[in-house]
Order: sequence, then structure tokens, then C-alpha cells
Amino acid sequence: MNKDDQSKRLTSLRTVMKGHDVAAYLVPHADEFQNEYTPPCAERLRWISGFDGSAGMAVVGITEAAIFVDGRYTLQVKGQADAKFWHHFHLVNDPAELWLQRQLSKGDRVGFDPRLYTPSRLSRLKTVLKNSGVELVAIENNLIDMIWLDRPASPLGHVCLHPEIYNGETAANKRQDVAKMLQDDGMDAVVITSPDNLAWLMNLRGQDLEFTPTVLGHAILHEHGKAELFIDLLKLSATVKHTLKSEGVLACEPDQFAQALMAFKGQKVRLERDTANVFIHEILQTAGAIIDVGVDPCTPAKAIKNTTEIEGMKQAHIRDGVALAQFFNWFRDIDLSQESEWTVSQKLAKFRERNDLYQGPSFPTISATGANGAIVHYGLDRDHASPLKKDQLYLVDSGGQYLDGTTDVTRVVMNGTPTKEIKRRYTQVLKGHIAVSRAKFPVGTTGAQIDPLARQFLWADGVDYDHGTGHGVGSYLSVHEGPQSISKRGTEVELKPGMVLSIEPGFYKTGAFGIRIENLAVVIKIPNPSPGADKSMLGFEPLTLAPYDRRLMEMNLLNQTERDWINDYHAKVFAAIAPLLNDGDVNLLAQETKPLP
Repeated sequence: MNKDDQSKRLTSLRTVMKGHDVAAYLVPHADEFQNEYTPPCAERLRWISGFDGSAGMAVVGITEAAIFVDGRYTLQVKGQADAKFWHHFHLVNDPAELWLQRQLSKGDRVGFDPRLYTPSRLSRLKTVLKNSGVELVAIENNLIDMIWLDRPASPLGHVCLHPEIYNGETAANKRQDVAKMLQDDGMDAVVITSPDNLAWLMNLRGQDLEFTPTVLGHAILHEHGKAELFIDLLKLSATVKHTLKSEGVLACEPDQFAQALMAFKGQKVRLERDTANVFIHEILQTAGAIIDVGVDPCTPAKAIKNTTEIEGMKQAHIRDGVALAQFFNWFRDIDLSQESEWTVSQKLAKFRERNDLYQGPSFPTISATGANGAIVHYGLDRDHASPLKKDQLYLVDSGGQYLDGTTDVTRVVMNGTPTKEIKRRYTQVLKGHIAVSRAKFPVGTTGAQIDPLARQFLWADGVDYDHGTGHGVGSYLSVHEGPQSISKRGTEVELKPGMVLSIEPGFYKTGAFGIRIENLAVVIKIPNPSPGADKSMLGFEPLTLAPYDRRLMEMNLLNQTERDWINDYHAKVFAAIAPLLNDGDVNLLAQETKPLP
């Protein structure tokens, strides 16, 4: 977006703000479902600021404007939201409420769209503003929408049934299981506000979003197991409608949702704390419902994959591993002067497209060379992609959606000679990756307790990385799925067998290079380590099948246990993938996976 567009759009928004008597307006990267990847009609933050990252928010005042992003986007935002119009801040270290506190006066009003925020997300902001005498005001009609004249229409992606052969359990059984959880918790109903929970509960998949096959809609599940689905009925085929009806699910238009919520007077209703927006809360409060804010019981149930889903994830990763082997073998022989970040990313996509059950990428591919690799969530752009150069580190973070699973993998490679610094940092990241991958931990352990294992070798040199070590992953659903994670911030959620997580430590040197090594792994039960052990132990089984680049390893930094782990992993990669490759690719894979000295 050029400077003239940014200036005109801010001016237009400020005019509308004055008409609503607000001194500031909040513009989050969010839709009404709190999706990470939002449909084009909800890209309000991008439209007003030019910033196209997957997390962030803007605050537009009458004379000043600020944009807040996390550590993944601190470099990217400076290149997209022009500093002439925007102040740039870290979302956590210098949050929006502190900036508003400095900018506003007692009696001022801050407007927001109640569909784009959950009460928990607004809690601290509301408290800080109230203490400053500033009022937070819900404005039902989004102010950006009033001035975004060519705003895209809401998506009408086709919804299909997801077969039991891939998900392992009928939708009817899932609803009965979740209904039993509601009964145990004394709930009359749960409002399903998370699109991936909705897709999982109904065994449906959709096409409203580019990278995530969820279903944009809402549902209400009652404690007796009956359910209502609120979705644009144009999305549903006759087969889907018939199946839902036969299973006792009433399909309704979205405009009937608010009316259905009004019927819960005196009843106890569970709302998911992370996805149920303020608008839904306000309707239920008006109706006289007893709101119980907590965890949608679909969330923990969905996180623990059943045997069919785990097997599907393994098969998806075998296919994905074949594509990765073909890509990296091709990459090592290319004429770098003829390639760019964009062209090589398209080549990887072509290799994946050959695979059975492949449905598309699971997120926008990060294809970054040299200094661009230091931008954690580098936004690849066809028109501004950097050319590849010899002796530059190349980082590719990519994934695929398959009918039987979701993949997400990061590797770094180099055509040329790595510096001593690059080899040291790569090996430190690899050691942290291995430490988590081979960890054994007792039942009840959370991701926050495991996170330091990944950082210890970097910490020893006084360096770190500003993102989580691992996120949950769905089964042909969201590539970033809660509630499990491995992170400094952590959660109270314990890791359980069947959960799938990424393991992805990294290192980033601004202006020079970036390193990240990522596998997906499933939590498994493991035998007790000794006859006297008295605790049930868990660990990780790798799902991703892609070699690590031995040319980037500083061998004297790897101890024998780490070398043995790498050798065992590489043997597993070769055994799974080699039978599916041609002779030339098999020979190259054999070189990449031969035992370390």
C-alpha cells in the first residue's frame, strides 16, 4: 500500500470516528470467530495499515496511530506500516493500553467492534482505561466496513463431509461424548464458537479459508446431544443437509443465531473463553442465561488424536517427506542466479501437489534467503522476492493439508560454505530440538516446563529466540491448534498421549540470517526408565520425515547421545521414504542420512 492510500484511509476512518464520538478505535487482526487466518472480508488491519501478518492490532486516534505486533513481526511491520503514519510497538512489551493511557484524557471514549473481541482479550485494556477515566464503547457496526467500499463479500465455500476413514469416529458419537461432558459439568448447553471445533464435532470440512479447512459458522450443542448449526445454507449440499438432518442436527441460517441464544433464560451455558466474542456474551446476558466461561469440551477432545488420526498423520508425513526429499535434492543442483525465494517455493508446492490426498498448503510458505530468514514470519511476496545467492542460508517453513493429516516442517540449507557462526548457531538450535524430541517427562507435565530444554544451548551464549518452541496441530484442520503448546508463556494444559505438537527452536540475527528447525511429533506413553520408577512417563515420537543438513553441523558440539539420536532419526527417514523415490533421489537421500562419524 502506498503512502497516499494509507493517508486517505486514516483520514476517512477519523472522520467516521468523530461521528461516533470516539477518540480512538481498535482494529485487531481478527474475525468474529477469532481465526488466525481470516477471510479477505475480515482483513481490516491489512486494509488500514498495510501490515499483513497473522497477529497484531492497530489503534487509530484522531491525530496519532499505533500498530502492535509480537516478536515474529517486529521487522516486517516496519516495512509495511509506514512510520510516517504509524508508531510501531511490541504487542507484549509495550501493549496498546499503555499507549492509549499516554494519548487519551479523562472522559475520552475508545470504540471497538464487539464481534472481534472476546471479554478476556479486552479485560486488561478495559481495566487500565477505566482507571484512567476512559470509556471502552462497543460499536455494533464496524467503522472500517463503513469506509471500505470495495470490501469482499463473506465467503461461501463448499462444506463437505469428512469420512470416518480419516477421522476415526462418527459425528453422532462425538456429540454424545461431548454432551456427557456437559452433563457432568452441570451445563445445559455449549455454544460452539471455534470453527475448528465445529468442523471436528460435525465431521465437516469447509473452503471458506485459504489454508484451513474449517467451517465458518456457529453451533449449539445441548446436554441431551441435540444440536443446531448456524451457517449460510448455500454452503451445504443436499447430501450434507440430509446427513445432518438424519443425525438430528438442525441446520439454520446465521441470522437465527441470536434468536436461539435468547431462549436460554435461566439456563447454564458454556462459552469458550478464547473464541466466544463480546457480542455473544451480551446477547446471553440480555436473555438472562447463566454464562459459564471456560473450555469448550470439544477443545481437549479434539486435541487428543485417536488411532485413526495418528495413523493418518503418519501417512501424510510420509507423502510430505517424499516431496521434501525431491525438493531438497533439486535445490542442491540449481543455478542460484536463476532462482528467487518465490520460484523455489513454487517448486516445493509442485512436488507436494503430486501427492495423494493433498488439498493445499497448511499456511503461507515462508521461503527466505539471507537476512530475510531473520524475519520470523517473513511475508513472501512474488513481486519483491529476493534472488538466491551462494553462501546465503535459505530457510523454508511450509506444510500441507491432506485429507488424513496436516504437516508443518522447517529446514535450513545452503548452497555454499557456511561461516563458523552459522554452524555454531545451527548446531545449538539442533541440540535444543533434539533435547525436546528425546525428552522423557512424567504425566502432568506442561509445555512450559519443557520449553527451557530447547533454549539452554543458546542461553549459554547469551542469545534466545522470541517465539514459542511448539504449537498444537490439527488433523486436517488448523496447523496451529490449542490448547497444548511448548512456550515460555505456557499454559496450564498438560501434555497427553495423542497430542500432536511442533518442536521448533530457532535463532535469528537481524540483517544476516535466520535458523529454525521444526518437526511435528506426537506425545506417546513410554516404558518406565528403570525397574524402580514409580511414575508414568511420556515422550515424543517424530512424525516429520526430513533429514537435517549435516553440512551445517559443528560436529564437535554434538555429543554421542545426540549423534545417536540423529542417526536413528535419519534411519527412520530413509526406511520410510526411500521405497517411494526414484534411484537418483534414493542415492542422494542415502548420502544425507548416512550415520554421522
